[in-house]
Amino acid sequence: MEQFRKRCRAFFDTLWPAEEKTLVFGEGRADHPPIMLIGEAPGEQETLQGRPFVGKAGKNLDAFLEVVGLRREDIYISNVVKVRPTKVSPKGSVSNRPPNREELALFTPYLYEEILLVQPEMIVTLGNVALKALLGKDAVIGEHHGQVTRAQVQGQAFQVFPLYHPASIIYNRSLTEIYQQDLQKLKTVI
Repeated sequence: MEQFRKRCRAFFDTLWPAEEKTLVFGEGRADHPPIMLIGEAPGEQETLQGRPFVGKAGKNLDAFLEVVGLRREDIYISNVVKVRPTKVSPKGSVSNRPPNREELALFTPYLYEEILLVQPEMIVTLGNVALKALLGKDAVIGEHHGQVTRAQVQGQAFQVFPLYHPASIIYNRSLTEIYQQDLQKLKTVI
């Protein structure tokens, strides 16, 4: 895993030599965990702390783990994109944005390599970005959430359980019940 991180850093440092881009790598049990959670990209708090899922979505993630009976250290948590995608408002404030095509194209091969290194029993995708990275650009979370499916990662099959992103509940409270039902389904399949 350390060699993987060194290669990632070396490659991405050459892409943005004039910018301070903090790479936020996955963390947790990196040797055949019961689940590997994959989100889209780090946010502000994740970048500041250098850890995935520690901001507002991290609090929802902790509640999610409690429901399914797992601890953070029992699983592996990562993102498709390893840097924080940002935009600047007309007033000059910096905020998160979804990863663009270029970022996804650059980082997805590294995600695949990370999955092959970790060898999870099941991959849990959080939101559309992670889902599309594994099932293709036409996959939509509304159609796949709460169901076990399969994905090929460089010729190797993995079970995938798509969930809405924990942050989506913050912005759309109507998803709370669906999310809870999906968590109960996940609990029965792991």
